[in-house]
Amino acid sequence: MLNEFLIVCPLVFLAGFVDAIAGGGGLISLPAYIMTGIPVHFAVGTNKVSSAMGTAVATFEFARSGYIRLKLAFLSAITAIIGSFIGALIALQLSDYYFRLILLIVLPATALYLLLNRHALHANPLALTTLSQRQFSWTLVIALTLGIYDGFYGPGTGTFLLLLLTGLAHLPIDLAAGNTKVINLATNITALLVYLNGGKILFLLGIVAGIFSIVGNHLGARYYKRYGSAIARPIIIIVLLIFFVKTVYDFVS
Repeated sequence: MLNEFLIVCPLVFLAGFVDAIAGGGGLISLPAYIMTGIPVHFAVGTNKVSSAMGTAVATFEFARSGYIRLKLAFLSAITAIIGSFIGALIALQLSDYYFRLILLIVLPATALYLLLNRHALHANPLALTTLSQRQFSWTLVIALTLGIYDGFYGPGTGTFLLLLLTGLAHLPIDLAAGNTKVINLATNITALLVYLNGGKILFLLGIVAGIFSIVGNHLGARYYKRYGSAIARPIIIIVLLIFFVKTVYDFVS
């Protein structure tokens, strides 16, 4: 029992810090739970507890910094909740094999895109930006799609959201980062309720780890506010490469 806390809590702290800056904290936190020998569904469900606690703090920090637009955030949260509910229901019935197979193609392609495109995640002046209907529509489609993914599997959701919201929806990086937190919080809470209903949560471990996640997210959000988007691109590339190696290992092991 103590061994679980010693393994999970420090890694969840690190996951929270990374997640607040560039997303992808689940790439660190979920394997931490699994390493302790916890059954996969319990690992995913308990991870939702700590992730939701930490993401709530990061969302508050980003909102306080002016990186969240209420109308866009509300509509994104609604569509993400629908997607996450669908994904979580599927996850309780099916293997994640097919998502992992797709990721073997998507991950290296995304990392290559970031390496070759120096304008990716380019910051636009947030205060001067008026969002178009196209930006709203793309944001809602992305929220629904990644909501399904997050409810089903989860790791890397924040990273993919940040990339798609800047690359497809063409949101300014700060607004994309803020909206990513809103969507992540909505999907985490929705999936958490589904796993709670299924009895797949270890509450004591999840809550204690959640405190570490809160501290990590708080420090990460403050770091982002101070240094801006310049740190996001290299961290995302590292996270994607780590996720790719992990996915390949899962397939061959």
